[in-house]
Amino acid sequence: MELSCKSEYAILALLELAIHYQSGEPLQIRQIAAQQNIPDRYLEQLLATLRRGGLVKSQRGSKGGYLLARDPWKITLFEILGCLEGLDVRTAEEDVNPKTVDNAVVEDVWLEAMHAANAVLQKYTLADLCEKRDARRQLDIMYYI
Repeated sequence: MELSCKSEYAILALLELAIHYQSGEPLQIRQIAAQQNIPDRYLEQLLATLRRGGLVKSQRGSKGGYLLARDPWKITLFEILGCLEGLDVRTAEEDVNPKTVDNAVVEDVWLEAMHAANAVLQKYTLADLCEKRDARRQLDIMYYI
């Protein structure tokens, strides 16, 4: 399992929006792109997808930009990845072909791994990422003193 570039950029953009959430001021694409080192054009497409998914909202005008649609502690990484990548939802009915015992064993382990990964992604929110970021920055500051 690997985090796609698209998902990583989207999470970084949402993290930037979460960091500025309390101010209530929208961030422009160029601000987010500069802070997180994301190409502007690509970020524009990602934010449009996140807006359609209900994770961000846009505000027009001279003071326009993007804001989180909900509180950072109500947006999970699982929800973000589901919006961007879709979810691999398979049911037993879809498996019409008879399987060997070997196939069944491999699939059981793979499903267990997917459930474990999904549980971790459902556990962490944007607020959790902000806290981890702040804690890591504090450690970096202490390291350099």
